[in-house]
Amino acid sequence: MSFFGGGTDYPAWYAEHGGAVLATSINKYCYITCRYLPPFFEHKHRIVHSLIENVQHIDEIKHPAVRAILGWAGCERGLEIHHDGDLPARSGLGSSSSFTVGLVHALATMEGRYSSKRDLAANAIHIEQNVIGENVGSQDQVSAAYGGFNRIDFHRNGNFNTAPVVLRPERLQEFQSHLMLCFTGFSRIASEVAKSQIENLRQRESQLNRMREMVEEAIIILQDSRAPITEIGKLLHESWLCKRSLSDKVSTSEIDFLYQEAIDAGAIGGKIMGAGGGGFLMLFVKPELQDQVRERLKHLIHVPFKFEDSGSRVVMYQPNGLE
Repeated sequence: MSFFGGGTDYPAWYAEHGGAVLATSINKYCYITCRYLPPFFEHKHRIVHSLIENVQHIDEIKHPAVRAILGWAGCERGLEIHHDGDLPARSGLGSSSSFTVGLVHALATMEGRYSSKRDLAANAIHIEQNVIGENVGSQDQVSAAYGGFNRIDFHRNGNFNTAPVVLRPERLQEFQSHLMLCFTGFSRIASEVAKSQIENLRQRESQLNRMREMVEEAIIILQDSRAPITEIGKLLHESWLCKRSLSDKVSTSEIDFLYQEAIDAGAIGGKIMGAGGGGFLMLFVKPELQDQVRERLKHLIHVPFKFEDSGSRVVMYQPNGLE
């Protein structure tokens, strides 16, 4: 879940200007199980996601990320891969990058190799941007690998740094209690929305510089317990106005209507998550007003969530069962 600085994490931007985002991982997960497939079947690889794919060769796999990752990893043995997720694809909450990070992590573990969080993030960024060739940013991969509430800085040389945002527990809880998450029901292909933003980067330099400045401003507000937490909501509203101006594909008339309905019902600010165009709508609302916002947007799916800090992890490893 990205709060501020989105758009400055595109390589086309930070390679020239540098970038920064303020983002957190949340307790919605992608689960991946992998095993070496015994050689008793007509197929060599079995991939189970929204489809069931039984294929002989990697280049026959329809799932673009699986095809790219297995090719990048040079997998020669047959594999069975199952994917289950808590969130729908193309929703703006990093499900694609979580999958990429998770599968890279699983394959390294099966080979008995340790992967640092930095390696996981860097490899996922390379796969999505260079191997698959998608127009995507670099923050989702870092958040999925590291977990936690972080400031992520992207440098002109292509490197990145993460720094945890340290808050008093009661301040962090106050922040979380003001956030709502709603699924609009609209799906979009993030790469297509992002492409339109990338094409406009030079014409939107002032907006992107302002969006990057908001990262530092938000951290200052959050770390000052005397500052009203509602200032974050106002900053989110300003950030949304900047984000909308990056491309005419970021928002739609339907999204604008939903956002205005939320504001009219008591929300202070918010944004469409991810590149835009659909997916999840995050709103900043005082707790005492959330029921009336929920009632105004009752036709949407409201999703409870909490911040989490574990990042990608192996929850079960049975090396003897992999042979």
